[in-house]
Amino acid sequence: MLAAVITAFGGPDVFALAEIPAPAGEVVDVTLAGVNHADVHRRRGEYEKPTLPAVLGADVVGRLRSGRRVAALLRAGGGYAQVAPAQHVVDVPGEVSDEQALAVLEQGLTAWHSLHTLGRVGADDVVVVTAAAGGVGHLAVQLARAAGARVIALASSPVKRAFLTELGAHVTVDSHHPDLGAALGEAPTLVLDSVGGRTFEQLHGALAPFGRIVAYGGASDVADTVAVDDLMTASTGVLGFWLQRVLDDEELYRSSAARLFHLAGRGLLTARIGGRYPLSAVGRAHADLESRTTSGKLVIDVRRLT
Repeated sequence: MLAAVITAFGGPDVFALAEIPAPAGEVVDVTLAGVNHADVHRRRGEYEKPTLPAVLGADVVGRLRSGRRVAALLRAGGGYAQVAPAQHVVDVPGEVSDEQALAVLEQGLTAWHSLHTLGRVGADDVVVVTAAAGGVGHLAVQLARAAGARVIALASSPVKRAFLTELGAHVTVDSHHPDLGAALGEAPTLVLDSVGGRTFEQLHGALAPFGRIVAYGGASDVADTVAVDDLMTASTGVLGFWLQRVLDDEELYRSSAARLFHLAGRGLLTARIGGRYPLSAVGRAHADLESRTTSGKLVIDVRRLT
């Protein structure tokens, strides 16, 4: 089978197409693979460093050899290939396209559990979503609106902010604003943050009493510190989300994936596809993601070579 392989850690140019053996055991004949920030960190050798040579890619959609159409989450990678291991497999309903299934599974699970399981979102909440035009963020905006919350979406460009207004955000804010707390215009009760650094610090400082911030990423590459004394005096909370904890609970994983597919099938949750690339252009997809100019989910069509 053909795969996009890395033999060294580094920039987006480390990917090369190679013919490699198919994985052992039950497999998925892949149609589309997803591109995620975690893949970028693994490619650089910064996060869950894979053994080289390696095939990255944590989410795919395709068919089992039995003919079942499925999506799968591959915590050890293997998605940037024409055949992938059948791990954490869930059936895809007929009314959900391959693109939508891929886009709402991994990113949707992060958005859902950050909002509901950890954030306990309710109709009285003022929810701030950082990187709101991204793969997780734009789904979180829709899910927070569906929960009845007031939604403030942060994004870096007028085009992205216009997109978020169309999705239902009540307010949009330039994520480069020097004083994010003041720019919000009101104190948030729940923040979903994938950026960290200055963004995390300013939004955490802006939280209303008894508010909480759920961190599920650190795109700024700046280490965050939280003082317990500050949490106590402000009466605020900081929580962290890692998707692996959902995958550890098979019942929770399957039930929440089915809920997301149900919403997508009814048109109540729509993922934006920000770019579709051939297998030979995985490096370009990574470069585009790192540039932070894209919106929505980037996907790799593994059957297209150029």
